Amino acid sequence: MITISLCMIVKNEEQSLARCLQSVKDIADEIIIVDTGSTDQTKETAAAFTDLIYDQVWNDHFGDARNYAFSKATQEYILWLDADDELEEEDRAKFIALKQTLDASVDSVMMHYHLGLDADNKVITSLKRNRLVRRACGFRWEGPVHEVLLVSGNIIHTDIAITHKKDKPYTDRNLRIYRQREAAEEEFTPRDLYYFANELRDHSCDEEAVDYYERFLRTKRGWSEDCFAACLKMGDCYGRLNQRTLQMRALFRTLLYGKPRAEMCCRVGALFLEDNRVELAAHWFHTATTLGEPLGYSGVVDHSAWTWLPHLQLCLCYDRLGNKQKAELHNELAAVHNPTHPSILHNKAYFAQLRREERSV
Repeated sequence: MITISLCMIVKNEEQSLARCLQSVKDIADEIIIVDTGSTDQTKETAAAFTDLIYDQVWNDHFGDARNYAFSKATQEYILWLDADDELEEEDRAKFIALKQTLDASVDSVMMHYHLGLDADNKVITSLKRNRLVRRACGFRWEGPVHEVLLVSGNIIHTDIAITHKKDKPYTDRNLRIYRQREAAEEEFTPRDLYYFANELRDHSCDEEAVDYYERFLRTKRGWSEDCFAACLKMGDCYGRLNQRTLQMRALFRTLLYGKPRAEMCCRVGALFLEDNRVELAAHWFHTATTLGEPLGYSGVVDHSAWTWLPHLQLCLCYDRLGNKQKAELHNELAAVHNPTHPSILHNKAYFAQLRREERSV
């Protein structure tokens, strides 16, 4: 059985840290906490789980902090988590089984990262991350913000998931770091350009975001998943800027990086539906329903676009086209995946009322 060091960097995480560590304490053989300047009870919380607590002066560089935490590890493998990450019971059992059976020749283990859950605890968005790495490989983190762990070698994929349960509001911290680097005229890597664009988009600086997405794509050195996402997000920016033609072009530009994905199809369908081009809208929503599961993608996946959303939109399309039977069918298909969604429940009541009216005639 392999041994595992859990390495974490924290700051003012007293609300979530205990929950995180409780979920993984039976998996980690040692727990390493690097505190970057907490002013609350974070270190006291950590002390209930480990004596390996280190201080590091924060220098606006997440990569440096994570590398420092990794440098303290002594076990065969390193697991990294954020304080608002957890292992659910099912995934904890899977992880324990993995620990008992993992071949020591494996250099990295990729796991799902559940970023968002709905009210019924179903996954809304997810991606994949290299979560467990062999310490002897000496893998290092790169980048001051939106840092990346550079791995290579024998990488395996598992169905284990880490669940993100963010309990603090988003801030402009990351954007400020990028602005400072921009002002200092630092040279940005393609990854920097992409994530700077994301921060600009998230803070509604849409024109700047488009510029940085374009700069990222022009490098032709970006990860294909990021290239796809850049086109998709650039389309969102153009939408907020009311530039519909450029929005549509950006969405179709995703096809330069692979076959159609449901996220793109649903956005294109929504644009045609807004223009009352209902048959074209139905075509794109239908395409989304034929793509199967989003297997093999490591970037962010919007699970609604791959399951219930296109069926809900097809319900609307076929209702407008006068095909009530097909409209109700797609609402029922949407309900298979999301039975409590308000729009789906509204549609159920709508079709029930239609049948009552038909019987009364």
